[in-house]
This record gives sequence, C-alpha cells and structure tokens, in this order.
Amino acid sequence: MSEVGKLNLEKSMSEVARGYELTPGAVLGIRRPYNFVEGEYPNYFESGKGSRIIDLDGNEYIDYLCAYGPIIMGYCEEEIDEAVIKQIRDKGFCFSLTQSIQNRLAEKMVEIIPSAEQVIFLKTGSAAATLAVRLARGYTDKTKIMRCGYHGWHDWCVEVKGGIPEKLYEDVYSFKYNDLASLEELLFEHGNDTAAIIITPVGHPLGNKIEEPKPGFLEGVRELADKYNTILIFDEIRTGFRVALGGAQEYYGVTPDLSLFGKAMANGYAIAAVAGKKEVMKKAEHDVFVSSTFFPNSLSFAAALKTIELLQSKKVLEYIWEKGSKFLEDIKALTAKYPVGAEVSGIPPMPYITFQRDKAKTYKEKRTDFYTQLIRRRVFMQPYHHGYICYRHTDEDLNYTVKAIEESLVYIEEKDY
Repeated sequence: MSEVGKLNLEKSMSEVARGYELTPGAVLGIRRPYNFVEGEYPNYFESGKGSRIIDLDGNEYIDYLCAYGPIIMGYCEEEIDEAVIKQIRDKGFCFSLTQSIQNRLAEKMVEIIPSAEQVIFLKTGSAAATLAVRLARGYTDKTKIMRCGYHGWHDWCVEVKGGIPEKLYEDVYSFKYNDLASLEELLFEHGNDTAAIIITPVGHPLGNKIEEPKPGFLEGVRELADKYNTILIFDEIRTGFRVALGGAQEYYGVTPDLSLFGKAMANGYAIAAVAGKKEVMKKAEHDVFVSSTFFPNSLSFAAALKTIELLQSKKVLEYIWEKGSKFLEDIKALTAKYPVGAEVSGIPPMPYITFQRDKAKTYKEKRTDFYTQLIRRRVFMQPYHHGYICYRHTDEDLNYTVKAIEESLVYIEEKDY
C-alpha cells in the first residue's frame, strides 16, 4: 500500500504560529495541535457545509468530530440559521427582561425528557454541571459528590489541577464506570454526607474505548442514590438529543433526578440546560444562586426549538442509528480482517477507533500512523476523542470513509513496528 502524500497546510501552519503569539496554546484546550497529529492536521477551519469542512488551505474533509458534538444536523443548516436570523431581525435577542421564547423551549423539554419537570438554561456544559451540583447540595444540605466521567473545566471537577486549591475539590470522589462496587464502597464510607452522584450514562473516558452500561449498572446507581437519599445527576451533554430525543435516560430506561443537556440540542448554537424534578429545581428560586447576563439571550432558544422540530419531523435519530449501525459493523469487520490492534467501540451515533495497549507501546505509533493516513485521505477524526454521525453524513461519505479506514489499516499491517 503506497503512502498517501501529506496535505498542503502552509496557510494553517502560518496561522497557528501567529496564534501562539496571541493566545496561550494558539487555540483553547482540546482543540490544540498536540491533541491531533501535529503537522498533519489543520489548526483552523475556514467554513463548513453539511458533513464537510474546509481548512485555510482549501482542503475539504468529511468531518466526524461534528464540532465535538453540537452538529447533529449538519453545518450551515439553513432552516436553523434562518430561525435565528428571524429572531434577530424581527424581535432582537438581548434585553433587560427574558423573552417568552424561553418558556416555549422549556415546555418542549419537559414534554420529551423523562427527568424534566423544570428547566434552567445556561450556555455551557461546565456551567450546567456546576449548577446541578450546587442544586444538589442546596437541596440535600450535604457536601460530598461522587463523580464518574468528564464534567467540565470548573474547579470542583477539572482533571488538570493547576491553579486550583485542593480544598475546592476535596469533597469530590471518583468511581469507575460499569463498576457498581466502586461506588458502593465510596457510599459506604461517605453516603450520609453525599449530596449527589453525577455520571455520564454512556462512558466516554478521554482516549479510551466508549462503554455502554452493563445490564443493571445504571439501575444499580439509581438504587444506591435512593438508598442514601442522594441526588442522581445524568450528564447528558454528549448523549442528549443524540442517543434518543429524551437522552440516554429515555433509551436505557433509567430516570435521574437532574440531568444536563447541551451540544446537539441547538446544532452548534451555544446553549446548555439543567432539567429535573421540580422540588430540587425550585431551590434556584431563593436558596441557590444562578445568574448571567447572557444566559437569557434568545438566539440559542430559537435554534434549539428549530433543531428539535427537525429532529422530530425528519426522524433524524432513526437515520443516524441506521447509518451508524452499518458504519460500526463495517469498521469492526475491517479490524477483524486486519488484526493490527485497532479496536472499535461506541454506539451508532458515537463511534470510536482506538488501539489496544501493548507493553512495547507500539500502539502509540500505530495510532499516530492510522490517524495520519486518515487525515491525508481527508477523513477528519480525532485520535483521542470519539466521533459522531450527523444527519448530513451520506452513504457516499460513509462508504468512502470505510475505504479510507481499510487503506489506513493496511498501511499499518505492512509497516514494521
């Protein structure tokens, strides 16, 4: 298998050099060059449409990162953008008081999400996770938090501890996904002072395989929350409006007390939400404080309402599950055909390709080579983060990607490690 030539990234490399002078790391967090393959991936995008994105050098890619999850329909989705433009043109979006479109969106969420009796809207998943924890502590008058998964960059949960005093996270304890015993052990020790258990209902640890809940796991977490009179929070920032319209809680049939939504609910417009039982949510009326100048801005409300309308009318999630299921099956067949250590995990809306760890640590080189070959074939996936399927991914896109994956696996098979 001949190696595919490197893409022309001259403008992108020049722009990232400029970015390093202006912004720490050039760009923020997980978008930084070292989270891809440096020198092989573009660092900035110029535009996008449907399932495709274009970088500064004019290279076009089939995108499976979907802006890290918000793009559920496709880029530049006309009906959604027009709903936002209409809101700007006809009514405006930033006022001293809240526009009633907030209530329309809240009613829709209460209608479709099992845990939703009331809703609070914010702008980011990190803010939603922090508010949910604050509500749980305010409602229970307890302190400790049991966590599983990524829940944002705020002090209580961020994984990189630089600049954060230990006292700000000393009451937060981690347990393992799909390991009910690890949670039971923590609750046996701290249960009487546990305000909340917060968990991603589908496990997606950074750089590792995605895990679905084992039979009885989420049900067991629910039972433990009830046993210790603690609030169960589902972090559905990634799974909400993608696994099912009502989130993973609808799909797996386990209802939390509070749940977090964001990303896909507005197809890229900045919004997040905490939804949950009225008795817990009402703590935010007087006892638990939440406020922001920009949380009530209505542009994201308009985008979310239109996105949800399209998800329902076009049966988008049925399409994504159908296309994603075949895509996963095709990739799994390839990893069996070419046993080079590649592993496929995830669920149809959220596929991921990782490499089995070995003592010689050749998996790191294989991972780099694999994703280098993919990006050179203009397939945009992330080495350390799972992908997504969106509505605008066509059969042609998916078939081309399967072929590119096969060619990349053949490259690894033929290389001497």
